[in-house]
Amino acid sequence: SGRITAFLDLSFHSSSWLLLAPLLTSPAPVITASPCSLCPEGAHRFQWIRNLVPEFGISSSHVKVLSSPAEFYELLKASCIKTAKQRVVMASLYLGTGILEQELVDCLEEALEKSLQVKGSSDLRVSILLDFTRGSRGMRNSRTMLTPLLQRFPQQVRVSLFHTPNLRGLLRLLIPERFNETIGLQHIKVYLFDDNVILSGANLSDLYFTNRQDRYVLLQDSPEIADFFTELVDAIGDVSLQLQQDDTVQMMEGMVHPYQGDKMAYCEIANQKVMGVINSARTRQEILHAKTFHDSQEGSPLFSQQDSQASEDRKPEHDTWIYPLIQMKPFGIQIDEMVTETLLTEAERGARICLTTGYFNLTQAYMDLILGTRAEYRILLASPEVNGFFGAKGVAGAIPAAYVYIEHQFYSEVCCLHQQERVQLQEYSRPGWTFHAKGLWLYLAGSNLPCLTLIGSPNFGYRSVHRDLEAQVAIVTENKALQQQLHQEQEQLYLCSGVVSSSTFEQPNRYVKLWVKLVTPLIKNFF
Repeated sequence: SGRITAFLDLSFHSSSWLLLAPLLTSPAPVITASPCSLCPEGAHRFQWIRNLVPEFGISSSHVKVLSSPAEFYELLKASCIKTAKQRVVMASLYLGTGILEQELVDCLEEALEKSLQVKGSSDLRVSILLDFTRGSRGMRNSRTMLTPLLQRFPQQVRVSLFHTPNLRGLLRLLIPERFNETIGLQHIKVYLFDDNVILSGANLSDLYFTNRQDRYVLLQDSPEIADFFTELVDAIGDVSLQLQQDDTVQMMEGMVHPYQGDKMAYCEIANQKVMGVINSARTRQEILHAKTFHDSQEGSPLFSQQDSQASEDRKPEHDTWIYPLIQMKPFGIQIDEMVTETLLTEAERGARICLTTGYFNLTQAYMDLILGTRAEYRILLASPEVNGFFGAKGVAGAIPAAYVYIEHQFYSEVCCLHQQERVQLQEYSRPGWTFHAKGLWLYLAGSNLPCLTLIGSPNFGYRSVHRDLEAQVAIVTENKALQQQLHQEQEQLYLCSGVVSSSTFEQPNRYVKLWVKLVTPLIKNFF
């Protein structure tokens, strides 16, 4: 169709074959059954994603959706760190320096101490990946919070600080602290304890433990998924600066330096390491799928009536599938972007997509797809008062106004195309809170429950697509109880919102100064 052709021209270039990925599996049937009747065809229409990334089949009983920062914090502290026996892997933008963050570090220390006491030599390994620029900000920072752990447990603890290869040379010398973070960051948020994995958009900072609303999903007893994210964090850690006991940093021996070495060589090595993790996991899962399929088919023509009855009684263990989606444009990895664009493109008339972001600054490709396709959209974004930059000092204090301007421009385009019924904006507002949730929920036509959600670090903006290291997962499920959990999560977030209309932008707190309007188009690719 003309829409697909335009989309191919706009976005995919040499990767346009990805739009044909859904054709590699059986065509998805038209959903004509009663609401929520999605299984198995509804969920299985997304199996094309496994042509790009590993597919992890799990039981929905292993998935738990968390709802509050306090629940997230307590899970990090009590349920996970204190019970970890083999590994703790944490990837975040930064670790804060307050009392709550210190308690978290104390829990890590306690877990390491316990591990030593049990056997005399610890089996527990702790690997922490943070961003170099954000983690080095100020005199007291993420590095100073973690050096005592390195000093006490040098054999068990690794702290890696990713430094974007795009911040180098004269630019690195001239651009001041804080502003240097606009060039590119390690933005992945994964918290992993033995075989339990938490995917979130939340950082390790007191606001994210108290009154900064985000999203959080716990995948319990999922060793293959835990192995994948351990290997991913290790791969990024290998191309990152290593924190030393004296708070200095150095690269691993033989590794190209991110800002002193050859940029192309560094990015090529990083690409090979990360794609190696993705491809090896994908191969492992394909072999596992083939073996499972072979075992299930073995002797099928000779089934007795009793075997047949037992087969009918036996419920499939896997009713939920996890697909890790990685976006690292500096390394030439654009999987998350490709999958997200394909999902937006393929959403049919009658489908509903609830999309949320704490920073509404969609890429042009995403905006064009939302405005040019047929699904209904409910887009949840932060009102100025719950924007993380609200009340900030200096230039940063104008950022909420810049987001208001971007939002107004998009809303005007929606109105110009007479799409107000199909594309609705809603603003999150909650006194005393800020808003940082991101992701989407996909409801197929004729269904009141979502069968797919994206959850992780990307904000759907220019930074997420082009500058930062990002990871999220697509969770596809045919289990009604899990679909209900995801639906309740979505409803709970949207309950704290109001629908945007033209009168919204007439309110005094939506006034945008002329200089902000002039500057926003020039700097919108940096925030």
